[in-house]
Amino acid sequence: MARKPPAAALMATPDQIEAQFYEALQSGDIERLMAAWSDDDEIVCVHPGGPWVVGAAAIRASFEAIFANGVIPLRPEQVKRIESAGCAVHHVLERVDIATADGPQSAWVVATNVYLKTAQGWRLVAHHASPGASTREALEAAADAPTTLH
Repeated sequence: MARKPPAAALMATPDQIEAQFYEALQSGDIERLMAAWSDDDEIVCVHPGGPWVVGAAAIRASFEAIFANGVIPLRPEQVKRIESAGCAVHHVLERVDIATADGPQSAWVVATNVYLKTAQGWRLVAHHASPGASTREALEAAADAPTTLH
């Protein structure tokens, strides 16, 4: 008997959906990963250095191509949250552990995850990731730097 793909919790919080998304990346579970996304036609994903990917089918194909090379050893390290009644935006510092000729190294990615409250509960509608600085300290210093509005 075929196993039913795991679904995201009906009224999950943005934090729970985010945890599901990152756990699915770490385990290479495409069904669990896609269950975190909204079924809206306009969902969007931008991988570090990659193109703008729009729609569930295209996002699924992009992650299937990534998973074909193995799981993603990525962990959210720091999250800054902005939330309203129906929308949540998480700015995430992601650590990717990679094996190199010089031994294990960490790479840093800066991501923005946007969640909307839908009829199915909170769901991911946008994931935009960009390469970060070469060290965590440099990223944290930049995040804590004062900003000026023009």
